Amino acid sequence: MKIKAGLGYDLHRLVPGRKLIIGGVSLPSELGCLAHSDGDVLIHSLIDALLGASGRGDIGQWFPDSDPAYRDISSLELLRRVMVEIRAADLTVINTDSVIVLEKPKLGPYFQAMRANLAPLLGTEPDRIGLKAKTAEGLGEVGSGKAVACWTVALLGYRG
Repeated sequence: MKIKAGLGYDLHRLVPGRKLIIGGVSLPSELGCLAHSDGDVLIHSLIDALLGASGRGDIGQWFPDSDPAYRDISSLELLRRVMVEIRAADLTVINTDSVIVLEKPKLGPYFQAMRANLAPLLGTEPDRIGLKAKTAEGLGEVGSGKAVACWTVALLGYRG
């Protein structure tokens, strides 16, 4: 089996009046992501990693924020749509690894639920979904609690 790798990144401002959804899990927070969709930074960076590995562009090309059809859409649905294309190209997810940078809340207690949401869509086992949480140590917009960021690497396998 041959391997393709992709790197994804996403960043969103945190604002009052929005839910904070990461990995398809609604987290307890007074702030949520300012975004056209639900603003799930983990899934957005994952989608970019998958699209990059498959040579299919980026999330903005597939789901532009200028299209009202994607207003407040669940990022789980966006991932489902991307995975239809990934599978149609005879690609399989070998594993993913993500680093989420957020000051609060602590994310570790929610990782199992996030993996449970992502594994069926990715068609892989939960233990092949790496999740890590970091803070920005009070530095910059993320460190001051005004934003959340995520980086993801995805490995896809194919026969060729």
